[in-house]
Amino acid sequence: QVQLVESGGGLVETGGSLRLSCAASGRALGTDTMGWFRQAPGKEREFVAAIGWRGGNTLYGDPVKGRFSISRDNAKNTVYLQMNSLEPEDTAVYYCAGDRYPQSAVPSARQGVYDYWGQGTQVTVSS
Repeated sequence: QVQLVESGGGLVETGGSLRLSCAASGRALGTDTMGWFRQAPGKEREFVAAIGWRGGNTLYGDPVKGRFSISRDNAKNTVYLQMNSLEPEDTAVYYCAGDRYPQSAVPSARQGVYDYWGQGTQVTVSS
């Protein structure tokens, strides 16, 4: 069983940057697809980004395209989310998730395919 621990969240001003990390333990991520989701107060959880096991296939939600970048280091069993040009609308709890049995090399944005989740890390962007 994999445990995910997110870190790197915090308070940042509009236009700033943060880098989130998602460290996995329990087993190697191997061929798992990994994703990031977020949930703002009073809103449903939404897809942010996902990455296939080789790292070459990535997918981004429309609100973050061109500003966020997902990557993974399988040797370190860690997934990253580089967030640039942050806006107040990016304020949310960010969750890391994994899909152990991906059906495609193209990562999915559907929350239901992700089998395990971290506890989340808070990101707050001040205006």
